[in-house]
Amino acid sequence: MRFKIEVILLLLAITLFSVAMFFYSYQNGLTSVFPYRGIALAFVGFGSVSMVTASISYSKRSKNILQ
Repeated sequence: MRFKIEVILLLLAITLFSVAMFFYSYQNGLTSVFPYRGIALAFVGFGSVSMVTASISYSKRSKNILQ
């Protein structure tokens, strides 16, 4: 992948982690019910996949540069 795509994937992961943090910490009224916990976990999953994809692509590209 190109460097721009790797940076976009990492920024997407950071954004998804931030949104997931908001959804995970949102409480419904005075009770401790977390109605958006499932959505938050899905965002964390997609963010993790995005981060791992960008990291693997960068490590492969950096190995090719060194050789």
